[in-house]
Amino acid sequence: MFLKDEDRNFIKQQLSAMTDTVKIIHFTQSIECSYCRETRQLLEELALLSDKLSLEVYNFQLDKEEVAKYKIDKIPATILIAGDGTDPGIRFFGIPSGYEFMSVIEDIIDISNQNHGFEENLLQQIRGINQPVHIQVFVTPTCPYCPRAVRIAHRLALANQHITGDMVEATEFPHLAQKYSVHGVPKSIINETSSLEGAVPEQMFLEKIKQTIH
Repeated sequence: MFLKDEDRNFIKQQLSAMTDTVKIIHFTQSIECSYCRETRQLLEELALLSDKLSLEVYNFQLDKEEVAKYKIDKIPATILIAGDGTDPGIRFFGIPSGYEFMSVIEDIIDISNQNHGFEENLLQQIRGINQPVHIQVFVTPTCPYCPRAVRIAHRLALANQHITGDMVEATEFPHLAQKYSVHGVPKSIINETSSLEGAVPEQMFLEKIKQTIH
């Protein structure tokens, strides 16, 4: 068991704020995958804590149709899907443990309640983005500042269908950390071409996105 009794009780209380159902889709395999078994176990325990949560598990090697549909290129991978079947573009690559586990909980609640939490002024700017934006936020489970960056990326994805936000656990994907010169976390990569270091404010994150696509 990953979750202690007090953790489960706290998470149940948090998830009671959900209004609509949310589906967790998980991609894994049984061999040659660091933390795949642990990630699946963690998600199985989580899915039991609310009747509004469900979990679907797919094999990365065998379930080619689903892998292609959700554009999964590495595992373990976890996606959150809204109750109406909408994919808001929220991804977790690697085990969302430590500080990052609350990112999953908060994302689930936001998707369930269709609440991105942005003020109107910022929301208008976000909705003005009309071309694809791919944000990769590199994290480690022991980084207390990383969830803030992940949550901003995921809330941006929730607010605009053109935006996809990935959490990438740096130690599980060292080749990517090296590719993007990740020496400290959080580090956010936008469309492969620009980056932000640290947990920056929402407006600064948005300005960097606008600079990148214009």
